[in-house]
Amino acid sequence: MSSETTGAAEAPFSRRTLFWGIFASLLAAAGFFLLSTYAPDFRQPEGDANPLSKGGTGYAGLVEWLKLTDGQAPPMARGEKDLQSPLASTFLLVVTIAPNSDPAALQRIIKLRSGKDTLFVLPKWVTFRQPGGHEGWETKVERLPDTFVNDWLGRLAKAKLGEGKPTVDQIDVEGRKIAVPDELQWVADDHPLISAGDGKAILTELDNEPFYILTDPDFINNAALKDPQKAAAALGIIAMLEPAKGAVMFDLTLHGIGQNYDLAKLLVEPPFLALTLSVLTAAALAFLHGLGRFGPPRAEGRAIAFGKRALVDTTAMLLKRAGRLQGLGDRYANLMRQRAAALLGAPHGLQGEALDRWLDSRDKAEAHGFSQRFKAANDSKTLAGMHEAAEKLHDWTARRLGDRR
Repeated sequence: MSSETTGAAEAPFSRRTLFWGIFASLLAAAGFFLLSTYAPDFRQPEGDANPLSKGGTGYAGLVEWLKLTDGQAPPMARGEKDLQSPLASTFLLVVTIAPNSDPAALQRIIKLRSGKDTLFVLPKWVTFRQPGGHEGWETKVERLPDTFVNDWLGRLAKAKLGEGKPTVDQIDVEGRKIAVPDELQWVADDHPLISAGDGKAILTELDNEPFYILTDPDFINNAALKDPQKAAAALGIIAMLEPAKGAVMFDLTLHGIGQNYDLAKLLVEPPFLALTLSVLTAAALAFLHGLGRFGPPRAEGRAIAFGKRALVDTTAMLLKRAGRLQGLGDRYANLMRQRAAALLGAPHGLQGEALDRWLDSRDKAEAHGFSQRFKAANDSKTLAGMHEAAEKLHDWTARRLGDRR
């Protein structure tokens, strides 16, 4: 078999094919990560009284109605950055309150919109999602209790919903007469922008802020826009309040849309985006570095090496693990005593202190040279102390042997 055939059998894909395959996989993984991270922010909610809902209490119809009349879709505030932008300060912000909205988020909106035109729409109905049928449709159950709506109203103004039915059958909205909605919600106000007669305000303005409160959402929600007169009146209400034509923005932060922060978002948004890019760049460089080999492959060494040094190192390791190093000092000292006596020709039969005195007498330059070193090695208990004493004892023996020669 030829070498070309063997090479083809061992590598069915070229390096270029493998590289592009890996690159496509990484790109797909990154795309999936980003889409799964931001998908909840752009998922259209079903039901609820928010600007994206197509249910009866939602306001998607008003958003589409303004898009058709102004020629462009009104912007959506998905975060506090959008509410604080210079462009948002020139817009009328429409804040639609739902029964399950976050009160803390409402307080942040009130603080951020101080001195800016803002329309707050109170909630009214209890609904539930219809099982099956049209997507986003909901069934009206009953009107929310006055105490519940007053809790939201009290966060905006020192007022409460009025009790009793209006004495009029129609309401004048910018010159258009429309029928009174079922179970109308109103507040007492001597100078209402829109009223149901006898000081029953439906649209009122606060005294200390350019904040407007629409007490009854059935004038601008999806259920109201099915009536042509109410649809025209809804545009009239917005035109009455907006600073300039087409300057309308809808808030989504009150409904938690675009505010879902998690670890994945922190990794791909400033200020941690720079850290993520640095880690990915380092990983890419490490990958490229590993594609090529530098030098021959390193051979695996033996578990137990050959030679005297390996034997000594292995023995030392075993003694250390067995905890016997503390008893080696005196044994090494006795061994060096016998070795020095043999090398220097000590008389036969000398042992112990007598042998130490004879060895001391061989050293004319230092008194008790051997015995002092012997005692230091014999008394040492630590590894560092034994090593130092053994070196001095070995040096003394080597020096005396050299003098004799």
